[in-house]
Formats: sequence, C-alpha cells, structure tokens
Amino acid sequence: MKLPFHSNAPVQQSRMPKPTSVPEMEKVDVATRYLNARTGGDYTDYYVAPGGRLLFLMMDIAGKRENAMHIAAAAQDVFHSISEERFSHEDAEDSAVLTDLLITMNKTIITEAGGVCCAPAFLGCYQQEIHVLTYINAGHTPAVLRDASGIQTLDANGLPLGLFSHSTHDSQFCALTPQSSLAVVSRGLVETRTETGEFGVQGVKQFLQENKYDAAQTICQTLLDVVVKSKRKPRGITGSFNIPGMGKGEPNDVTVLAIFRQG
Repeated sequence: MKLPFHSNAPVQQSRMPKPTSVPEMEKVDVATRYLNARTGGDYTDYYVAPGGRLLFLMMDIAGKRENAMHIAAAAQDVFHSISEERFSHEDAEDSAVLTDLLITMNKTIITEAGGVCCAPAFLGCYQQEIHVLTYINAGHTPAVLRDASGIQTLDANGLPLGLFSHSTHDSQFCALTPQSSLAVVSRGLVETRTETGEFGVQGVKQFLQENKYDAAQTICQTLLDVVVKSKRKPRGITGSFNIPGMGKGEPNDVTVLAIFRQG
C-alpha cells in the first residue's frame, strides 16, 4: 500500500541528511544496517545528548527518494538541535523532551513537504545509567524487544508524522534488562514476501526468540540474511518484469536498527 504524499509546492533545493556515525556507548551496543541500495525514504539517525542519553530515530518518509531525503535533512536539523538544547538542562525529562521533539519535527515535515507527507517514525531515548528506554512510536512498524521475560512489541501509540499539524504523541517506557535485544525494523522488511506470506513482525519475533546474539551489528546482519533467505523466489516469467511505481514488486528499503544491552 502506498503512503500518501501530497505536495503543494516543489522542493526548492534538494539536500541530504548529514552523515552521522553510530555512537560507541559504554553499556549498550547499537547498529544500523540497510539491505543493498536504498531506493525509498528510510532514514535513521543517532544523537548522544548531554547526560549520557542515547537518542535514536527511524523514519519512513513517503515520496521519491530525492524529496524524502530533503525532508529527512530538515528533520535531522530538528532532531539534533532540540536534543542538544533541551537535554543541556539538568532538570530535562525524557518524556517531555521527546513529545516536544516530535511536535516540532511533525510541523517541520509538513512545511518542508509543502503539504501532507506520511512519515511513520520511531523515536527512542535510552538512559544507560538507569537502563530505561523512553520511546514514541508514531505510526511506525512495531519494534521487537527480547529480554529475560520473553518477547514483547513496542506498538504504535500515535499517528505518523506529516499528516496533521497539531498531532501530539505521548511517551512510553520500558526497561532494558541485561542481555536485552531491541530490533526496530522498516515497513519494507516486514512486507517482504516469503513462500508463506509476508515476513511480518511475527518473523522478527521468531528470529529474536530462536537466536541469541551479543552484538547489535550481528543482530542486524543476521536478521537481514534471514529475510533474504526466506524471500519468495520469482516463478517463471512473472518475476521478469518490474515497472517502477506499479505493483507489489515496487522496491522498498529494508532496514534494521538494533540495540543490545550488555550484561
């Protein structure tokens, strides 16, 4: 299903998000991997804010990649500047900052797109000293968490960004116990067609349930390998044609962002 993108004005000047390296944290391991070339609007970013907080973001911005990345660049400016400014205050509360950050980012996306632009997003803030993850899932694919108690999903609790200028989002909380693994995956991953249907969130849950890794990079790469291996093979002539913008064969980014809490 196509996500809506309605722009009232063309993008004036295309730009890309600034490259950001995956941070090295003392008590948590983080990584991001994309499968092959990126063709859609998937965008991930990290920021280490004052107080040792790890902020991370995954977005799936509708529209052609050149426009989507221009919007991502504007969202990145908000993500970094507000994180730096708000968390520079000692009394900053993670939940309040994340809510304000999403409100500003939402308005920025609408402004940059010149209209409606569906942009599901998963925004998280992990405090490694107390091992608490504060997050907002704004219409994004559920994240999957494996900890000592089993498997749980961090489901959407708000609308995607870019749809309504006055949308608000409430923060949610969960603890990351020792040896916890968190996988935030893109829509392109869960919608990958397999021999029995879509890979789905259930496929991610099964992957984390049946495998135990001690590095975020390994989680990302192994999950992508599993997705590729399970992908449905073309049959006969039906797999030989692909018209861009038409049909279920339209390419989409397949992205994994993983966090592993060390013991």
